[in-house]
This record gives sequence, structure tokens and C-alpha cells, in this order.
Amino acid sequence: MDYYQHPSAIVDEGARIGAGSRVWHFVHVCGGARIGREVSLGQNVFVGNKVLIGDRCKIQNNVSVYDNVTLEEGVFCGPSMVFTNVYNPRSLIERKDEYRDTVVRKGATLGANCTIICGVTIGEFAFVGAGAVVNRDVPAYALMAGVPARQIGWMSEFGEQLNLPLEGHAEVVCARTAARYVLKGHTLHKEEPAA
Repeated sequence: MDYYQHPSAIVDEGARIGAGSRVWHFVHVCGGARIGREVSLGQNVFVGNKVLIGDRCKIQNNVSVYDNVTLEEGVFCGPSMVFTNVYNPRSLIERKDEYRDTVVRKGATLGANCTIICGVTIGEFAFVGAGAVVNRDVPAYALMAGVPARQIGWMSEFGEQLNLPLEGHAEVVCARTAARYVLKGHTLHKEEPAA
């Protein structure tokens, strides 16, 4: 075993966990889960069977990553944030064949106590504020807040708010990294430096 597992954690047979990962107190990883390298699973985390977690993700305490959730590389899941996988659950009606896929793209942050309603895609390096409820797709680099969540700005890959309008044509340089971000319409992208 080339990852750390606390004695109180349960990792079911068949689960794959990458090198350098840390599985902390009272975690349960189901047998079908696929977890990358250098991932941190905080206290009381649950990871379902049909879950993919990319390298260097951080999943803080009390988060359940249910079936049909995919986290790409470097996703941050804040304490007690919530994923769902059925849109209209009922205890008396079996809906396991109605799970909706949720994808969180590379580098995105999901703040403490936020809720991600199933079936959405969170774009690369998006930032969902604490307590927000996301019920639709989120663009790359978008800063989201509120219930239901709405876009209130843009974030850099470094995690700093960018001084840009929500839409239009504009560009800005990140004060922390000197990376240039270009807004075209309602799409923001980071401009790669010339080689």
C-alpha cells in the first residue's frame, strides 16, 4: 500500500487509491471507487462505487461523494459540502437507474456547505462560494454565490477575484501571477504566454 490509511478508515476490496494519498479517520471508500495520486480524504468522507477522483484533490471533512460524480485533477471540496445524484428522490421509489452525472472540472473549488444538484458540470477553476446551491452548469473561472447560485464575478487560477465585467470584451492581468485572462462574451480563458 503506497498511500496512508488511518486505522479507523474502511477501504473496500477493489478500490484503487493512488500513491501518496491520505485516507483519514472514519472514511469509507467503496470497492468500485477510483482515486488518483496525492488525494486527501478528510475525516468522515464517503466515496461511492461509481466515483472518479483525479490527482491532488482535497476533500474536506464530512463530504459524501456519491455515485456518478467525477472530480478532475485538483478539485477542492470544502467541509460538509453536498453532492446529490438523484434529482427527485423518494424513499418509497427506487431511482438508482436515474442517477445523473455530475462533473467538476480541473482546479474548481466547492466552498464549505455548498450543495451541487446532480446533472451539472462545474467548469475549470470555477469557485462556488460557501453555502451556495448550484442547480445549473457553471462556466470556467466563474465565481458563484447564493441560493440558487448566480455568477457574481470571475476568479483566477490562483484563487483571486478578477476585476472583469460578467460579460463583454475585456482582459486583465492577475496581480499575483501576471497571467493574462481574456473575456469574450460570457467566456473567460487564460491566455498562454508566447513560447
